[in-house]
Amino acid sequence: MADKPAIPGAPQGVFLRGVGSAVAEKLERLGIRREADLVFHLPLRYEDETRLTPIRDALPGVSAQFEVEVISAEIAYRPRRQLVAKVRDASGLLVLRFLNFYPSQQKVLQSGARLRVFGEVRGGFFGSEIIHPRFHVVGDDEPLPQGLTPVYPTTAGLGQATLRKLIDRAIERASNDGGLDDTLPETLRARLALPELASSIRILHHPPPDISLEQLETRGHPAWRRIAFDELLAQQLSLRRAHALRRAHVAPQLNAGGKLTDALLQQLPFRLTTAQQRVWEEIATDLAAPHPMRRLLQGDVGSGKTVVAALAMLRAVDNGYQAALMAPTEILAEQHYRKLVAWLAPLGIEVAWLSGSQKKRARAAWQQKVGAGDTALIVGTHALIEEGVEFARLGLAIVDEQHRFGVRQRLALGQKGMGGDARRAAPSASSPPVGGSEPPLRAWGGNRVPHQLTMSATPIPRTLAMSYYADLDVSVIDELPPGRTPVLTKLVSESRRDEVVARVRDACRAGRQAYWVCPLIEESEALQLKTAQETFAYLTAELPELRIGLVHGRLKADEKAAVMAAFVANEVQLLVATTVIEVGVDVPNATLMVIEHAERFGLAQLHQLRGRVGRGSFDSACILLYARPLGETARARLKIIFENTDGFEIARQDLHLRGPGEFIGARQSGLPMLRYADLEDAALIEQARTAAEELLRGDPAVVQRHLERWLGGRGELLGA
Repeated sequence: MADKPAIPGAPQGVFLRGVGSAVAEKLERLGIRREADLVFHLPLRYEDETRLTPIRDALPGVSAQFEVEVISAEIAYRPRRQLVAKVRDASGLLVLRFLNFYPSQQKVLQSGARLRVFGEVRGGFFGSEIIHPRFHVVGDDEPLPQGLTPVYPTTAGLGQATLRKLIDRAIERASNDGGLDDTLPETLRARLALPELASSIRILHHPPPDISLEQLETRGHPAWRRIAFDELLAQQLSLRRAHALRRAHVAPQLNAGGKLTDALLQQLPFRLTTAQQRVWEEIATDLAAPHPMRRLLQGDVGSGKTVVAALAMLRAVDNGYQAALMAPTEILAEQHYRKLVAWLAPLGIEVAWLSGSQKKRARAAWQQKVGAGDTALIVGTHALIEEGVEFARLGLAIVDEQHRFGVRQRLALGQKGMGGDARRAAPSASSPPVGGSEPPLRAWGGNRVPHQLTMSATPIPRTLAMSYYADLDVSVIDELPPGRTPVLTKLVSESRRDEVVARVRDACRAGRQAYWVCPLIEESEALQLKTAQETFAYLTAELPELRIGLVHGRLKADEKAAVMAAFVANEVQLLVATTVIEVGVDVPNATLMVIEHAERFGLAQLHQLRGRVGRGSFDSACILLYARPLGETARARLKIIFENTDGFEIARQDLHLRGPGEFIGARQSGLPMLRYADLEDAALIEQARTAAEELLRGDPAVVQRHLERWLGGRGELLGA
């Protein structure tokens, strides 16, 4: 489907024939930039305008079409300004009510005018009425439509009639110039029993009268299945091709044989679990390859991902390269830093620390050492990707809780290590060894990129891993270290707050520690802070015998660190906190977690917070305090977290509740979302994966045509 040059005055990248700049701007809001986008802008639902209903047969709450004569129309002012028209047919009377209207509508609604009216009838003060019906003046013997009427997703100022006209015109042009030609080979279509693309498009835009409305609206019709398959195939092709293209890049071969990884394993106070050993072997194999690793390491809360990351970082150091670990919050980054220092200091390894709250002089000193290659391991927050931070020879980039970073941020750390700079030569033989006992860093040049490992404690459901993470290799730590105790979850109404306070008192008197997490108030960080401070004051008054600490996002880094250190040392028995403690806090003596207004939290956050307790050998509990009335979604979330402790099952049900866009933060990151495919349809995803691999091996021209049709110029975001 050939696209014409861009429209003068239209948003950049918009190519639509016969469309003015004002309409093009509105289409841009819907993601429509090309003729092909119009063809694939499919209906949200359908309305049956193929028949007329007598007014007396109208059912409350059911949309129907009526042919009527206007009796009168006038502007009423009570209870507010509105246009009220009375109409009739041979069977009865009906009121049309417009709360927002234009003079042109009032002009059309003249006494005696004949209309076709479509809308949902309901009981009103003066009898049956329709609020804001769709209507048009009807001529003598005007035929009824022969098929269902499509209703498209739209935006303010872009009416259904305009959209239908533009879409129909685009379909006609596409039919004439080959824009609806099938990209799938006939053998593939036959094997998967998929209908032709052109017939599927026509059916979905203009369903014939004998088609099942239920099949269309539930997307069970074969035409919908064809569209869903094509969309999944485009996603799989894009991601699998990105996976293959990465092998064209060169990465440092981080081979086994060094002493540091073995030394760490020997001095750890615990043995790796079977799952940890398995994923470490998978990662080590990737690191030894000459092309860049892109692997996702996922494991439930407390499954031991950090020690696997430490082994990978040491493998880089063993081979003379640097490794960097970036985490989304200072608390989580500092937790990683402290663990790594505790494990690696006995091996003579220095770990650099970079964060936004650091004093300028300390930060500059670390930056200088990292840039010169005098320090091989670096841990930090977003500060790692800021201007001025340079690595001498970055061989491995690790991003923790990767879903919390946007696309650009996730890519930026790896890009810090791309290419070589002749100014950063390897240290001379007389230079002191990096970190004391490490081998000297190798020269870093050419078109090389570092290996990249992303980690997530938010388990990713299988269908999501098969689709959105198809360009990554995935490792799963699917067992917890020995000694972790199951956490008992309790749902408690806030009316029983006194009982919860007593439970906290008893736990702390018994020598244990507790968290009290304040509600998440997305609308206002200031309100969340206020709530934390008020809760701190309330608990201080109720529990004067306890040492209580307060931590929140507005505290200065050193103040936050002091409170957390006091809690780790059991100098603070009860920690009142906002969600800054969601990840990265490891206090085995803490056995009680209270989450205030738990109904305001997402499932992933509830599961993460619950994982802060049960990290030792003591019986632990998580109390979810909730406020009535509970909405349907909040009730469903609390039921799921109460009934499940397996993070993967919670994630699967969370995906079902929220959809993929919110689950992976794609709406924030700019990742193109699946519009038509159902991510719970594992069989269709598997078919698309298999087909993608076949086409990539044997038919690159088909691959290119299919990607161009579905993604245009947006494919690069999928690989991010």
